[in-house]
Amino acid sequence: MAARGHVQDPNDRRLRPIYDYLDNGNNKMAIQQADKLLKKHKDLHCAKVLKAIGLQRTGKQDEAFTLAQEVATQEPTDDNSLQALTILYREMHRPELVTKLYEAAVKKVPLSEEYHSHLFMAYARVGEYKKMQQAGMALYKIVPKNPYYFWSVMSLVMQAISAQDEKLAQTMFLPLAERMVEKMVKEEKIEAEAEVQLYFMILERLGKCVEALEVIRGPLGEKLTSELQSRESKCMKLYQRLQRWPECNSLAHKLLLKNPDDWQFYPCYFDSLFHLIDQSWSPPEEGEHCSEGSVHHTVAEVVRFVEDRIKGEDGKDSRALRGPYLARLELIHRLRERGCPEESLLGEPLELMVQFFGKFGDKPCCITDLKIYLHLLAPEQHVQFINRLSEAVPLGEQGEEGFAFPEDTKALQRHLCVCQLSRALGLHHALDVEGKLRLITELKAHYHHGLKFGKTALKTELQHSDMYCLMVAHVYIDLWKETEDENMVWQCLGVLQEGLSLSPSNAQFKLLLLLVYCHLGAFEPVVDLYSSLDAKHVQHDTIGFLLTRYAESLGQFAAASQSCNFSLRFFHSNQKDTSEYIIQAYKYGAFEKIPEFIALRNRLNQSLHFAQVRTERMLLDLFLEADIVLSLDESVKAMSLCPEEDDIPWDTMRDNRDLTVFTSWDPKDRELTAEHRRRSLEEESVWLRLRSLTLRVLASLAAPGHTPSQQNSEAVHENGVGDKSSVLSSLLSQLNQTLQTAAQITEKRIQYPFLGPPSTRLAPALSSGSCQCQAAALQLSVHLQELETVSLDESSELQTQICNGFISLVVQLQEILNKCKGDVLEMKDSKLKTRPSLLENLIFFVETVCIVLWMASHCAKILRPLKTSLQKKKKKKKDTNTALPAVVCGFQELTGSLQDLLTQALDYIKGQETGVTALKLAGLSLEGHTEEEASFMKAAMDKVQSSYLRSLQEVGDLLKKRAETIKNLKI
Repeated sequence: MAARGHVQDPNDRRLRPIYDYLDNGNNKMAIQQADKLLKKHKDLHCAKVLKAIGLQRTGKQDEAFTLAQEVATQEPTDDNSLQALTILYREMHRPELVTKLYEAAVKKVPLSEEYHSHLFMAYARVGEYKKMQQAGMALYKIVPKNPYYFWSVMSLVMQAISAQDEKLAQTMFLPLAERMVEKMVKEEKIEAEAEVQLYFMILERLGKCVEALEVIRGPLGEKLTSELQSRESKCMKLYQRLQRWPECNSLAHKLLLKNPDDWQFYPCYFDSLFHLIDQSWSPPEEGEHCSEGSVHHTVAEVVRFVEDRIKGEDGKDSRALRGPYLARLELIHRLRERGCPEESLLGEPLELMVQFFGKFGDKPCCITDLKIYLHLLAPEQHVQFINRLSEAVPLGEQGEEGFAFPEDTKALQRHLCVCQLSRALGLHHALDVEGKLRLITELKAHYHHGLKFGKTALKTELQHSDMYCLMVAHVYIDLWKETEDENMVWQCLGVLQEGLSLSPSNAQFKLLLLLVYCHLGAFEPVVDLYSSLDAKHVQHDTIGFLLTRYAESLGQFAAASQSCNFSLRFFHSNQKDTSEYIIQAYKYGAFEKIPEFIALRNRLNQSLHFAQVRTERMLLDLFLEADIVLSLDESVKAMSLCPEEDDIPWDTMRDNRDLTVFTSWDPKDRELTAEHRRRSLEEESVWLRLRSLTLRVLASLAAPGHTPSQQNSEAVHENGVGDKSSVLSSLLSQLNQTLQTAAQITEKRIQYPFLGPPSTRLAPALSSGSCQCQAAALQLSVHLQELETVSLDESSELQTQICNGFISLVVQLQEILNKCKGDVLEMKDSKLKTRPSLLENLIFFVETVCIVLWMASHCAKILRPLKTSLQKKKKKKKDTNTALPAVVCGFQELTGSLQDLLTQALDYIKGQETGVTALKLAGLSLEGHTEEEASFMKAAMDKVQSSYLRSLQEVGDLLKKRAETIKNLKI
């Protein structure tokens, strides 16, 4: 926690044991040791702070904060206390308090370089850019070092980046930053590369590209040495912005002469050519074509240049580079797009691709290189192309199975590439069922044969033939979707489980297994698969949706909580981590990285996945705990939920999901399109809005300021219920509008590719009737609030309306429950059949019952005092009429019906548990499979059976707890 070398200060020696206890996580002993020390030395500030750190880490936040503030008000200036308070405030997520700490220290010790720099970094943590600018200049005045001066300049740039008004950024902050740097340039004080980078960044943001170009090409540009071709890349970027196409073309071809494999410059070279053609540019009659040298302004020159690069590669003794060959295909693609006849000068695409395969077919990248140019082939050339490639694959003699196998890994890679290209051209999809089964047999044989090349491979290494296995799984999925024969999916799982047992680090096997299990309704095996992927940092945002989408909807509530926590932990730590990255960037002068870190933070804060996980986590906590562990009011309070506030950034929301995480060789007509992505985001947003509004309505039901039995509207308004009622009405109106939008989306029946984004729960939620029932239950709470403003004996119409609402809710809940009926897992003709939709409907029933119960609980709170006041009135008037008001009778009928419904549901679940447990998977017919294949398939079936059983148990447990809460709903 603190650097402790040779200790001279006696206080340091006294504090050392406390530091050691804290470092070792022994917080209780740290507190005891601090108390001992404070008895002898009452004014030892650092001991108090270290005790506060111990208290904070043992969950006593309030005590820790009080103790810390005692020290902070003393405005300490000793380094130990300041560092310890900084650590404490960081752990409390209160970085703004660190700034106050160092502001006071700087006032007391105005010439301390250390305290000034700590103050600057404290401002950086909270993004106080103006104060950072001032602190940087104050530091520079005390210690005139270049880095401090440029901290101040960078803070001006950050004010420009974060300014709401772009005009202010362009007319005030950036010009001031530019003048500050120019002053240093004139005085020849520029020392480091970072300072030149910052100058370039300022000029670029001001749109002063010509000036920026002069800086890069002048003596200052010579300092840009940390990245290869940094000057050239920056020049190219500026030429493109300035639309100086001759220079762009000339620089690109000069750089390609040096390194013909540097792909980043080929697109610039081709783009500039076509811009020059469109502008009918021609070189001047005398002198250089442009400041960079000669320009290739005709297609013939560019074709010649590319062909010359290829000749250079063909004539080499060493391995050829791929760049020039791919550049030729790229040029054909661009010429064809523009309808240029010169395309023929480069040759026939089929021949060129066969030639490319001949040179690079044994490299794993060959498939990705060629796949993007397959559209250059005519449909009638597809079979011919594959046949030509097959001829170039060296295979051994045909074995007993009738297949010829490659004899080394290079030949295996070539054969694999041909199979991948066949699939990418749609030849696999065009086969009939028999053809696909034959293909599977062939691919399996190649997979098993290829395993011999990886016998000595480590567990962390992939098998050479893994891709055959993955392709087999893809063909099985095709057959499953085409024939709806679930036997195909069991075989797919068996193959993937086998592949994973031999190649335990293969992420693609894990991802596909994860997806298939979820489609079958089994979430239990998915948790281990996802954790074995060992997702790092931003991957929790990009692939986390694969986990969080299914956990709750398949009834695995404990796993759902865990998977939400996985993601939320990352998003929350990102806030703290990004501040640290920014501070390090200032310290080491990596100024160009600072806007990138801030962009990353914004990207994650505005993430669709973050908003979804946060909302689902809170709803899940309510479903699992509200009115079971704590009351709904206490649960909402613990979550700090505010119904009036919508903290989801709808206008700036970003879809950060990686929808291409699965390896796929599907042809273009089956690939994920931009339209699919747009529709998926729209669907996700509407579902999120529905869930968010439901959560906020529940929060408004539990909102404070609820005073029962107010008899007139003035009293209602005074006590805040009027405001609460208006918030509730507004939210319910938004909820109903969103439901209408949702209905329009589901009518479109969008089908995504199997490996594309998973559909949301929107369509099943609407078709089960759960959304409509939840909205109706929440709507009833408005009528119940109206009932508060009038007495029970003067509201017969309203009571009738409420009673009808109660009856309607019971009917709707019964309909949802009826849609769950049937066997979730059954054996048919010796085949195992899953019905995940029944499981999903059961979860919708559970969620809807919870919401109806909260409405009923809210109703009971309102009716109890109304009933009591009515009885008092009758006693005063000596009214002997004992008939209960209609709404009270209706409420009693509602609670009785809810108990009956839950009994029905629990009986159904119990029957399903018995049925699933009784399934004898050992009796399944797995003929036609080897013993090994059958064992992997049975293992997969066991996992699915176990998962369904756990889901039913978790749902049953939750419903039993809910049945208990109904018994307490008495008026």
